[in-house]
Amino acid sequence: MAAVSASRGRIVVLDCWSTFCPPCVKEFPGLVKLAAAHPDDVTCLSLSLDYDGVGRPENALPAVRRFLTDVGASAVQNLLASEEADAMYRKLDLASVPAVYVWKADGTLAARFDDDMAARSLGRPFTYDDVEAMVRDLLRP
Repeated sequence: MAAVSASRGRIVVLDCWSTFCPPCVKEFPGLVKLAAAHPDDVTCLSLSLDYDGVGRPENALPAVRRFLTDVGASAVQNLLASEEADAMYRKLDLASVPAVYVWKADGTLAARFDDDMAARSLGRPFTYDDVEAMVRDLLRP
């Protein structure tokens, strides 16, 4: 993904989400908080998977923009998937959103937080406290 490559040298957090996903909506403010806490060291990206394949991708923008405005996501780089959600799930090898990817400053993937990972590793759904803990670990010298 070009946005991740463009941020090499910084930790990158990518939140894959949808306005139709209650857990996504609940956890998304954590990305906003993370961006505010680490503006010099972490690039926070959001990838909305709201486009369901009906009409054009731009048709999903009003609801996405309204949500992003409501949560104050101005410090987050926001992307809208141009392919329908099911195709994106296949490309990302995801069963569902939310999913959060964290890349190290060298561009290698450090972790992917999703339902499967959380069930196996945490025994519970992941939260942004888990993502924040990983980012703090990656920021340590």
